[in-house]
Amino acid sequence: QVKLVESGGRSVQAGGSLRLSCGASGRTFSLFGMGWFRQAPGKEREFVARFRRSDGNTGYANSVEGRFTIASDHTRDTMDLQMDNLKAEDTAVYYCNYVRLGVPGARDYWGQGTQVTVSS
Repeated sequence: QVKLVESGGRSVQAGGSLRLSCGASGRTFSLFGMGWFRQAPGKEREFVARFRRSDGNTGYANSVEGRFTIASDHTRDTMDLQMDNLKAEDTAVYYCNYVRLGVPGARDYWGQGTQVTVSS
């Protein structure tokens, strides 16, 4: 089992910045992918950003490209999401995701979520 714990969510004004953190513990893997997803009220959960431990590759949703940055510390199995120039539409519960790479059908692990509220 992999346990994920997110932190850093809070209320902030538009144009401000936040840094979310996600820590993985338990039976973690040497090759893994970690990512951030978010879910706004009344909407489906959507992809935000991801990091791939196998090659260091990162990817971002178009809506956050250039504003959000992933930083990963593989020595501690942590991943941060630096969010700059926040907009009201970034308001959502943000979830950390973890999946083992190289194993077809590997399960996804999810954190409990952290609330980000951006006021305009």
